Amino acid sequence: MAEEGDVLTNLDNQPAPNGADTQPVAGIVSQYVKDLSVENPKAPESFQWTSQPEMDVQFNIASRKVNEELSEVELKITATAKTKEGVAYIVDLAFCGLVGMRNMPDDQKHAFTYAEAPRILFPFARRVIADAVRDAGFTPLLLDPIDFNGLYVQQLRAKQAQDAAAAGAAPAAGDTPPSGDEG
Repeated sequence: MAEEGDVLTNLDNQPAPNGADTQPVAGIVSQYVKDLSVENPKAPESFQWTSQPEMDVQFNIASRKVNEELSEVELKITATAKTKEGVAYIVDLAFCGLVGMRNMPDDQKHAFTYAEAPRILFPFARRVIADAVRDAGFTPLLLDPIDFNGLYVQQLRAKQAQDAAAAGAAPAAGDTPPSGDEG
């Protein structure tokens, strides 16, 4: 047992907590590659092409509820490199994260799901894309960072404007969507 004045204490003698779990909590529980496809349709000829490829990168975020406290957030990325000679490579990636959220209002859950979780997952998905392109025999594709929070706010404002136009009213000047940075 700890002596009086000791830094260590016997936790059995502490008052029992009320057991209430009321603090908001959100975080990434796990992350994984759900699907990865790499196509190198013109190899080995494509390795001799000298023209600079035109890159087309498509990006999408999806979410599905697993249970009351757990959702799967999916970053879907498709990168296609085309030259005048043809398609050099196509990489399709579905990179997912299991996101746990508890004791949070719905607007904060939405912001975490579509802005913060993708921000956390993106560097790992970016590495998978770079490695896949390198393993296909090309210079690794390093995707530029993405401002997920900015995109989230932009899309919320666009939806608010669309809803207001459909209802025949203009959005109020001071209306701003939740940014996910509140807390």
